[in-house]
Formats: sequence, structure tokens, C-alpha cells
Amino acid sequence: MNLEIGLEHFLAVSSILFSLGLYAIVTRRNAILVLMGVELVLNAANINFVAFSRFGGYGLNGQIIALFVIILAAAEAAIALAIVLNIYKTFNSVNIDELNKLRD
Repeated sequence: MNLEIGLEHFLAVSSILFSLGLYAIVTRRNAILVLMGVELVLNAANINFVAFSRFGGYGLNGQIIALFVIILAAAEAAIALAIVLNIYKTFNSVNIDELNKLRD
């Protein structure tokens, strides 16, 4: 039995992660869970970059781009969590639906 992992396997895992992340972004009301959905979407993109780099013969370009995405995701998470903590301190809630008071 030959069990070889190909590009389609990586694309399937990536599409599942992307779908779960998109579902988390669209359906959740908690800001922290929305941020987790964004992280899932970014990780799905990283899997695509690395898989296409390996199977497409692009050298290390996909890994380098994935590294930049990881750095961007870390910076985004730090800034977003600081914003969420500030919102919680002000409104005692991180529910996105209840944040319409920011308009006033």
C-alpha cells in the first residue's frame, strides 16, 4: 500500500482550516473567538504557501512568505488583545454586538 501525501492533501487541510476560521469570524460574538478565527485563516494561508512552494518547485519562497505571515500574525494578536483588554476595561464586555456605544 502506497501512502503518499500530495498537494491535494495539503489543500484539503488548508480549506478545512480556512472554512472553520471563516465560520468563527462570521458567527461568533466574542472578540477573542473572532481573533482565533483570523488566526485559523492565516494558518490556512501558510499551509498553502508552504505546500505550493514544495510541490511547485519555488524553492524557499513559500517558507519565507509564511515566516512573514507568522510575524504579522503575532503583531496582530498582540495589538488586537491590547484593544480587547481596553474594550473590556471600558465596557465590561468583549461581546462585539454590544460595542455600538463606540459611535457616540
